[in-house]
Amino acid sequence: MRAIWKGAIAFGLVNVPVKVYSATEDHDISLHQVHNADGGRIRYQRRCEVCGEVVDYSDIEKAFEEDGRTVVLSKDELKSIPAENSHEIEVVQFVPSEQLEPMMFEKSYYLEPDSKSPKAYVLLRRALEDTDRVAIVQFALREKTRLGALRIKDDVLVLQSLLWPDEVREANFPSLDADIRISSQERDMSAALVESMAADFDPASFTDEYQVQLRQLIDAKLEQGESLDTEETFGVEAGEGGKGEVIDLMEALKRSLDRKRGGGDAAAAGGTGDDEADAGGAEDGEAKPARKAAGSRAAASKTSDSRTTASKTTAAKTSASRTAAKTGTDDAKPAATSAAKSGTSRTTASKSSASKSTASKSAASKTADTKSTGTRTAEKPAAKTTRARKPA
Repeated sequence: MRAIWKGAIAFGLVNVPVKVYSATEDHDISLHQVHNADGGRIRYQRRCEVCGEVVDYSDIEKAFEEDGRTVVLSKDELKSIPAENSHEIEVVQFVPSEQLEPMMFEKSYYLEPDSKSPKAYVLLRRALEDTDRVAIVQFALREKTRLGALRIKDDVLVLQSLLWPDEVREANFPSLDADIRISSQERDMSAALVESMAADFDPASFTDEYQVQLRQLIDAKLEQGESLDTEETFGVEAGEGGKGEVIDLMEALKRSLDRKRGGGDAAAAGGTGDDEADAGGAEDGEAKPARKAAGSRAAASKTSDSRTTASKTTAAKTSASRTAAKTGTDDAKPAATSAAKSGTSRTTASKSSASKSTASKSAASKTADTKSTGTRTAEKPAAKTTRARKPA
């Protein structure tokens, strides 16, 4: 690391010489702009709008404009400001750390001892540790007077620049002034969700997914060129994302809890995940009518068989004077088949269908060959009826 500034911490009458280093850095992949037609690099030039000439950075000064008047300030004039020339980090207060608003934190810097003896540095560090407080300091850096907080991190003094109070905007949202009622059940559910997600913060467990995927895209582009397929590269359609709006708050809380608990705790408490419940309900809703339909078919088949037997007996007695016993038996078969078929499709119509279909349509005999189960069931009563007719 390279020091960006040198100065001294003014701790009462104690001076602590330090070097200042940027404590953070940007890990984002650096991209530049190009012309999409030929890939030419786009560069910005400092061009004067009066003479049209490109101006070197050394010839540029700063200015302030107000009420149509422009005041040009040279580099030497800016350096003449007393605060700019100060290289002192002045401690003005020691405050409890919880009184600092995190929104005010701007940028962090490491402070390294800049003297042969770091005793004063260690003394200030121990004072902050013993009192469990944060030092509020003022300093000037890069043409700006700054407010800062001096704290300890891993035995190193860290200077965190703070925004000035007028640099923090006030949150004014009229929508939050509305009377919002939160039920006790919703509060309990949200508290349970918070508890299920509670953990110790470990920054190393988080990843900047955008930068990882950007690197993946660059590597794929280098390998495949213009034939790149983003859907194949990432496994999802480009731009795909959840944009659903939560309609039922309780429903969302329940689903979140079930997802976190894995469904185990909810099942033990007599509850079921909504996704699983929906799927299970759908299966049950389909299975039950199927079983009922199967039962009704079986009942209809039995009813049809019994009524077919009675019908065959009546038909046999009526046809005894006209035809032989063999004819009655042959006619009973298509009747039984037709009754079984109509009983399977319609329970209500099975009564009339069974009686009317006795020796009516020869097409029923073709269906009898395919419906072997119904034919066998119907043939047994038919045989018994034939045997009962012989004594007569």
